[in-house]
Amino acid sequence: MKDKLISIFIPARDEEGNILPLMKKLDNTIRDNNLKAEVIVVNDGSRDKTGDILDDCLKTYPFLKVFHHKTGKGLSAAMNTGFSECSGDFVLFLPGDLESDPEEDIPVLLEGLDKDYDVVLGWREGRADGKNVASKIYNAISGKLFDVHFHDMNWIKGFTREAAEALDLRKDWHRFIVHILYSKGFKITEVRTNWHSRQYGKSKFNWTRILTSFIDVFVVWLTLKFSKSPMRIFATLGAILFAAGMAMGITLLVIFILYETQYRPLFFMSLILIVTGLQVLFSGFIAEMLVGMQMKIKKLEKKLDALERE
Repeated sequence: MKDKLISIFIPARDEEGNILPLMKKLDNTIRDNNLKAEVIVVNDGSRDKTGDILDDCLKTYPFLKVFHHKTGKGLSAAMNTGFSECSGDFVLFLPGDLESDPEEDIPVLLEGLDKDYDVVLGWREGRADGKNVASKIYNAISGKLFDVHFHDMNWIKGFTREAAEALDLRKDWHRFIVHILYSKGFKITEVRTNWHSRQYGKSKFNWTRILTSFIDVFVVWLTLKFSKSPMRIFATLGAILFAAGMAMGITLLVIFILYETQYRPLFFMSLILIVTGLQVLFSGFIAEMLVGMQMKIKKLEKKLDALERE
């Protein structure tokens, strides 16, 4: 591990009281563990002095790199920015609020990665931030839909470079990093860590996000399940609509022949169902072609990356 470069990524928004003690802890951790490390901090549109303090820290800590978002874009956008700038063999994700102690947690995460795991999750012990109930519900839904069974999926994490590069997060999809990587076959484990109450600043958690999170759970599930073979869901839905329309049309035809009675609203409904079913089926064919093109583009990108490395 000592000959490997460690990238430590930290998002920060309105954390002016935490930055200086955080930097001191990171410096101590790097020195005490004799790490070859870089620290990437993304200032996500802070409205306090976080950005200024980080820029001042650049003069003191040579391992530090700072990137600024002019406006708050959210944690997923900060992760996309931070991970793209990480050049280490391993990437660690820590919060900027000191609820995670770098001096305790960085060695624990690295120990897990050193055991040939692709992803190491921190499992908070002594957590008392009032989010336990929401977390349990979220974990239960994740277990049912994704067959992912971990205690704490939205806390500190360690990644191999390959796992970090496999992430391309949409807005608010930082909550589903574990689900995405698990679906791609990466080897994941969890380790127990301590939770520390926030000393400065305010939590960014908002209870209104819970409804959005539950909606996103199903969006991510559909995306992961059908993104590689979209025809499955389109064909199923299209066949159901088409069959329902045909059944209704045949029934109306039989009624007309036997009783010379017409039900025009139902007739138009059957036509709508048949046409809609066919449209959904054709949409599935188009989606399949787009997925095929996407896979070819990814293969081409890998070949280009390999040529650049040579």
